[in-house]
Amino acid sequence: MEAIVLAGGLGTRLAPHVPGIPKPMAPVRGRPFLSYVLAQLKRTGVDRIILAVGYKHEVILQYFGGSYEGIPISYSHESRPLGTGGAIRQAASLLPRKSTVYVLNGDSLFDADLTEMANCHRKWGADITVALKRVRNTQRYGSVSMEGDRITAFHEKRPVQEAWINGGIYTIRTDVLRTLMLPESFSFEHDVLERYIGRLRMFGFRDDGYFIDIGIVEDYLRAQRELMEP
Repeated sequence: MEAIVLAGGLGTRLAPHVPGIPKPMAPVRGRPFLSYVLAQLKRTGVDRIILAVGYKHEVILQYFGGSYEGIPISYSHESRPLGTGGAIRQAASLLPRKSTVYVLNGDSLFDADLTEMANCHRKWGADITVALKRVRNTQRYGSVSMEGDRITAFHEKRPVQEAWINGGIYTIRTDVLRTLMLPESFSFEHDVLERYIGRLRMFGFRDDGYFIDIGIVEDYLRAQRELMEP
């Protein structure tokens, strides 16, 4: 398996705390948050990592170079913003036409069992499998509806006492994005997951692993307290 990590975020809300660097490079306990995500991929046993980079990409390249603890790293650079979907599609063009890839966000960490997720993806014959996390108060994330293991709807951010949310990790067939009519720049969440919910085989992999998203200052500071050495 190979993995694409979206690492082009500006980190607008974190800017006062991490000025001039991409959000995934925000330091946590002396090292970039992105290194915790790459450590998870190493534990999973991925063969190659593609970093989808944009804003201040040279900061990431200078720090990680061409490998992470023996895993080769390639870079997919956006010359202009492509949205999450455009970034994934461009990075996937570096992979074989018919393959399966993990996709992760470089500014969130969800310690899901990725090996079992890939096994379920194959068993279900899925086009896209989404890692799901059970949380209380889903107002920040939105929620997901299911019938069995199949996803039937993605709901906008709204206050729900407890529900499954999109944990920001996907297993994707790389040929899927090539078959959809999509613009150059698009949102994977809105223009693929929500728009094509009835046409693509989308399944949810439920996992109760540790989850944190450093998109807001409160959780970035929480990461400093909770995360251990990757």
